[in-house]
Amino acid sequence: MASSSMADTPPAISALIDTLADLPRSPPALYLDLEGVNLCRHGTVSLLEILVAPANHVYLVDVHALGERCFTTPGPDETTTLKSVLEAADVPKVFFDARNDSDALFAHFGVALKGVVDVQLLELAARKSNKRCVNGLAKCIERDGTMAQGDKEAFKAIKDCGKELFDPQRGGSYEVFNARPLPETVRAYCVQEKVREATLARVAASHAAGCGSIDIGADFEQQNGDPEKPFHGGSLKRIDAPLGRCGSVDICTLIE
Repeated sequence: MASSSMADTPPAISALIDTLADLPRSPPALYLDLEGVNLCRHGTVSLLEILVAPANHVYLVDVHALGERCFTTPGPDETTTLKSVLEAADVPKVFFDARNDSDALFAHFGVALKGVVDVQLLELAARKSNKRCVNGLAKCIERDGTMAQGDKEAFKAIKDCGKELFDPQRGGSYEVFNARPLPETVRAYCVQEKVREATLARVAASHAAGCGSIDIGADFEQQNGDPEKPFHGGSLKRIDAPLGRCGSVDICTLIE
């Protein structure tokens, strides 16, 4: 399991930004996710999780405590911020289903994501069976033939413990992501999600490469602010993605 730390002060954010300098871009080094209460433009953001794969370390950025300072605090070079990294098209950032994350980041902090690789779409590209629907993370991991059964069971156990705390259908509340100190069960849930997504991304990318080509980097373009559109901060360009013998995927039909 990866190590982890909270980035909950401006100096900690600055130090985090310093670790992001000169990271490799192929394969991607950054794996991200957001947690929050009703995570979208109408809710709030609690945490930004960043796995720096070369260091095998997950930074839990305390958006609940720091708010906009998470994205505007500069690194030691006095120029680079988390906002500039998230908006850099040439810095690949791996998400699993970036839709609500993009919506929340733009609506609350004016961050327009670029350079996104979506593992959910990678898995779809690599899949040899029915491609009508995208799968959730749990199902993707369940069907991952490269992961040992024991690892799958451990993933499910930690995920279930986390859901007991935050899933309203199980008597939990998403407000648990705002609890400080962050409960260890929630911390473990956040860390393992990023580690498993990184593993799944590598496997899916390898399989997708064998099926042809797909440009699934989420090329986010700033919208005109129309609140009725599914992305407030960006929309995925329409991509008819040739996948060789695997067929073709019109990305926009999956997310609109």
